[in-house]
Order: sequence, then structure tokens, then C-alpha cells
Amino acid sequence: MPVASSSTRLLRLARRHGSVSRREVAEAKIHTQTLSRLVRAGTLERVARGRYRLPNAPVTEHHGLALVAATAPKAVICLLSALSFHQIGTQLPHEVWIALDRRSRRPSLTYPRLHVVRFGGDALTEGVETHRIEGETVRVYSVAKTIADTFKYRNKIGLDVALEALREAWRARRFTMDKMYLYARICRVERVMRPYLEALVA
Repeated sequence: MPVASSSTRLLRLARRHGSVSRREVAEAKIHTQTLSRLVRAGTLERVARGRYRLPNAPVTEHHGLALVAATAPKAVICLLSALSFHQIGTQLPHEVWIALDRRSRRPSLTYPRLHVVRFGGDALTEGVETHRIEGETVRVYSVAKTIADTFKYRNKIGLDVALEALREAWRARRFTMDKMYLYARICRVERVMRPYLEALVA
């Protein structure tokens, strides 16, 4: 296949998905030498290990989440990063918080920095939403699940952070009490959360 044709196809692929990986290039039956050639020419840029995009591709405020999803598609954005994504509270984390299965390997990303927590069972799989960011499918915990998680991790991130998120999300009607009690049970913090939940509806 001519070089020009391979380059055109690769650039079309990158434009359509927002970014492209070496694996996706190989699956499209485009030689990875074409990828290396375009990177050397400055037509594509490396944004993470094995992930490339057009230099002028639009970058959103959630660019870091898209990079994580591209590298670790099974990871779920959680805790402080999920609060930030849902625009709840005042937290602006300097690293991306992700939940992984206890047996999963930690992603080998140098950027963005990661804060990995290990979940298991329903605490890992329940309450997961999917969002499209820069062409990537990003898995993020729902508002109610995220708030339950903040109470579970209150000793690490602070009870004040959990309470701020709970009160703000309730005022904005971002969850129902049924959902919150469900995730409180799943995260095993129902007893901890109950007095605060009862105070909200008193």
C-alpha cells in the first residue's frame, strides 16, 4: 500500500476518534512505521504511552480522564476526580483518582499522575456511568455512588469533603435518597451516613 494512502488512513482514524493507539493502528492494518513517520514529521504527537493525537486536536478540561481511559479502559474515575467531573464541591485534584479491581495491574502512565484505589465486588461494578470525552469512552461513578465512596474514604480525603459533596448534591437534586441508601449499603457506610441523610430531610 502506498505511504500516502497509509498516512491518510491513519490521520483519518486519529481525527475520527480524537486519538489513536498503536494497537488501533495495527488493527486497522496500517503499519506502525507509518505512525512513527508521522510523529517524527510532527503530524501526530505522543500524549501518553502508546497513544497519539493530532497536534491541533481540541483538548477539553477532562483531557486527563480521556488519557486514562485510553490507557486503562477498565478503570473507573472515582472519589475526588469523580466529584470534579460532576462539578460537585470545591476539590481540584492534582492527580486522577481511579478505582481498579484488586487483581488488576496498575496502569503504566507517567502523565497524568494517578491515585489508585482498589475496589471489589459491587463496590467496583455498581454505579458506573459512561461518558464520551475526546473520542474516548470514560467510565465514571455516578453522583450517589461517588458520595458514598467519599464517606468510605473519609479518613483519607476528609469528612468535610464528603459532607460538602453530600449537601451540595442534595440541594442541586443530583441524587435520590433511595439511590444514596443503596450505594451506602454497597459501600458499607450506611450506619455512618444515616444521621447525615436523616438531617437532610428533617
